[in-house]
Amino acid sequence: MYLEDNFKNNIMQWFNQNQRSMPWRETTNPYYIWLSEVMLQQTQVKTVIDYYDRFIQRFPTIADLSEAHEDEVLKYWEGLGYYSRARNFHHAIKEVQHDYQGIVPSDPEHFKSLKGVGPYTQAAVMSIAFDHPLPTVDGNVFRVWSRLNNDSRDIKLQSTRKAYEQELLPYVQEEAGTFNQSMMELGALICTPKNPLCMFCPVQENCEAYDKGTVLDLPVKTKTVKKKTIEQSVFLIRNSRGEYLLEKRQERLLNGMWEFPMFETAHAIDQISKQLNHQIEPLSEPIFKLKHQFTHLIWHIKVYSVPEELEIESVSLPDHMIWFDLEQRDQFTFPVPMAKIYQFIEG
Repeated sequence: MYLEDNFKNNIMQWFNQNQRSMPWRETTNPYYIWLSEVMLQQTQVKTVIDYYDRFIQRFPTIADLSEAHEDEVLKYWEGLGYYSRARNFHHAIKEVQHDYQGIVPSDPEHFKSLKGVGPYTQAAVMSIAFDHPLPTVDGNVFRVWSRLNNDSRDIKLQSTRKAYEQELLPYVQEEAGTFNQSMMELGALICTPKNPLCMFCPVQENCEAYDKGTVLDLPVKTKTVKKKTIEQSVFLIRNSRGEYLLEKRQERLLNGMWEFPMFETAHAIDQISKQLNHQIEPLSEPIFKLKHQFTHLIWHIKVYSVPEELEIESVSLPDHMIWFDLEQRDQFTFPVPMAKIYQFIEG
């Protein structure tokens, strides 16, 4: 599947004239480019820009980030979600500092060996920062390439990804970074999932799906398995000083982040009472409800107030629990649902 010679020139010319202004496009620093690619995974550009600016202001060099405590790194990531990205990136930066003297390796295989670096991140950073001939295949590229070729292969299959990478190789032998960004930008601005702007597409003449009227049928993607739903109960427990009980998550999901005590609803009261060695009696009706969706599951959360104020001396907290003054908010990293609960308490 090789398109006419004018295809690459047309899409790159369009990109050079129409690309969005983004701070990571104004630098050749591979650390900054890498950071932007990690932040942009499953997150919109408009959301990422402020986080990116704050992050590099606090951690302007690889040395700065490698020396930072994970809790602080997560604090600067708070609200972006998918926190394993931040942990893996932090771990990888420490590897770069220790093994590569603080310089992002320009060898694609060395770079790929770092924590959390998959095929897409490898291709994006290596092509944009060092012009290595590696094609990036993300959701935008899947959509653009499948439509250009009227290709009905299932994009959820690893075999389809590998096939696309091979088919795109001829186009990245020169100016790889610009071509890759052109493809992704076309998917973001013109070749969108719904209501694509085909009449403004710079490569419309190369598009088989446009010619055959199948644009909206592509790409083909098998349906995602239904998400698991979990009923959660959160308890707002205060002491006689007006501080709230917080716990540090011990589970794989959102590990190490702070939350108001939360348990699956079926045995929630028994579990919190057991941990505190004190019988907790919350109000019978929740004071706040919210829903939070992850990639693979949904939390339905009910927040209960506990009227009794606990005497600090009478309760021995487990190691993963602390008392929290609301004014200390900036010192703790909350996942999104807990941040909403905090705002409810404050509001």
